[in-house]
Amino acid sequence: MKTNDELFAELDAFIESKNNDSTELIAILHRAQSIFGYLPMVVQTHIARKLNISVSKVYGVVTFYSFFTMVPKGEYVISICLGTACFVRGSGKILERVEEVLKIKNGETTPDGKFTITTLRCVGACGLAPVMQINDKTYGNITPEDVEGILATY
Repeated sequence: MKTNDELFAELDAFIESKNNDSTELIAILHRAQSIFGYLPMVVQTHIARKLNISVSKVYGVVTFYSFFTMVPKGEYVISICLGTACFVRGSGKILERVEEVLKIKNGETTPDGKFTITTLRCVGACGLAPVMQINDKTYGNITPEDVEGILATY
């Protein structure tokens, strides 16, 4: 596991590869989030200093775009599609069952840091509806009864 200094050094190298250009803020935030797993204020402040922009500008971008997060996510991020095809085929019930099994709500992380529940509008797999993803693995045509067995594999 990398130290904090090593993580910041990796971020700094990326920022320097972008010539400390503030117009590259979104790309830098994406890289920072992939390095740290989320964007705490200490990271946002560091980026602002490196780009010579205000922390409020960085914070504004982080809070505007839904793909950025200021809270750590679990080791396994469960994403349930609530797009039309998935919703009509029961993804709302899938979400309810995941919440019930993990004893957390959408947007929350289990106390042990293992799982985070999120929802999506469409994953582009409508033929497999309803769809649930766990990190990079997609599960299609699932029922509420399948949820516990799927989660048990993690």
